[in-house]
Amino acid sequence: MLILAENNRRVARTKRHKRIRKMLSGNSERPRLCVFRSLKNLYVQAIDDQKRITLVSASTLNQEIKEKLKYRGNIKAAELLGTIFAKKLKEKGIKKVVFDRGGYLYHGRVKTLAESIRKEKIIF
Repeated sequence: MLILAENNRRVARTKRHKRIRKMLSGNSERPRLCVFRSLKNLYVQAIDDQKRITLVSASTLNQEIKEKLKYRGNIKAAELLGTIFAKKLKEKGIKKVVFDRGGYLYHGRVKTLAESIRKEKIIF
């Protein structure tokens, strides 16, 4: 029964993700900020969908975050990742993005990540 429930959750997230992606698209001026969440880590990318390239990427597997945090799948890690990612965006000259939550509900780690990026003056 547990396997069935896990599969249903994954299918539901995939449906939400496809529904969201119909409306969202990134370009070089305003890339799509894509979030992937696993149990142990978080991954973020700024993607130009027109050219099909990743402009900036970061994850909790980065050396900076590994040194500071023991466990990287929690809200503290999401906040730290958001600030580091926002600094990378600023270095590339990106000030506006389109937020793609990847079908995940906007709470917990995803919400904290978004808010920490907004604190660094990235607009979405």
